[in-house]
Amino acid sequence: MYSSITPLLLVDGYNIIGSWSSLKATRDRHGLEQARHELVETLINYTVHKGYKTRVVFDSQYQKTPSTIEHHSQHLSICFTAWTQTADTYIEKVCAAFFSRQETDHDRIIVATSDRDQYLTAMGYGAEWMSVDVLAKDIQSSRSQVKRKQLNNKRSRGRLLFNCLDTQSQEKLARWLS
Repeated sequence: MYSSITPLLLVDGYNIIGSWSSLKATRDRHGLEQARHELVETLINYTVHKGYKTRVVFDSQYQKTPSTIEHHSQHLSICFTAWTQTADTYIEKVCAAFFSRQETDHDRIIVATSDRDQYLTAMGYGAEWMSVDVLAKDIQSSRSQVKRKQLNNKRSRGRLLFNCLDTQSQEKLARWLS
């Protein structure tokens, strides 16, 4: 049965950056902001393809700022936690709300992290867990599926001369033929 409620993917942002070699290299060469940007760009298409709502959570515990949420697309947002809160405690609160049915916007919560304690906590609250390696493989698989689909669409459109015409010419030809 299809559910109209979308799953929520909670991504422990700095945990992912510290785990993926490409993002670690970006962080070391160009700084944390660039690594965060690359992570978000990587997740945007994946999120849409999988049908998730994704929230990437970053700690702001060393900066005295309130919690903020930035919406990067309809499907992806970034949460910078309040300065007294870690990404782990934020994710734990969302999972606890889900477990107690206070979080009703999503029928599933998936937590992406390599943090063992976070994994155990999320699972204890009924959320699903995705390791950082599985997330990386799933993103790559998703990219391949999208590319394959785009290639198939190009091939099927390109077989007829009619499809090579611009829209206006196609309309004129269709009227002339009918």
